Amino acid sequence: MPEPQFTGLLLYDGDCPFCSAASTAMRRLESVGVVPWDDPAAQAFLAAQFGDTPFALFFVDIEAETVWAGRAAATELCERAGLPVLVRDIVDESYERVADAVQSVSGTDREIDPYHDAYPLSDDAAALFDDLAAAGTRTHSTNA
Repeated sequence: MPEPQFTGLLLYDGDCPFCSAASTAMRRLESVGVVPWDDPAAQAFLAAQFGDTPFALFFVDIEAETVWAGRAAATELCERAGLPVLVRDIVDESYERVADAVQSVSGTDREIDPYHDAYPLSDDAAALFDDLAAAGTRTHSTNA
């Protein structure tokens, strides 16, 4: 069986319960994979995209040539997962409070960087998408 071809990838902190929950919301989407934020491919991709490796939730879509970050990523994920508008609005309005609470509960000492927009995918980052996708794992569940 060939490796899955992803067109979208979620970069998330595997130690963060909120981020892990976001990754499970992607199970409905066959073309979306997940990559831990600290994976070398994710670090290289972020450095190419932002000139740094900001610590936040990111969603990359190669076809849309866009990288969503933070609150924008969470909202985009909710929309793609088909969650109701009310849930999307709550996620959008509560993202920072939830992130702060999760950070406090999980005991991480790393501050979440303030990236909350949709960014055009840079040429340098796009060139690394296949490497990033190769590091991705499937979240889509299939009934065998």
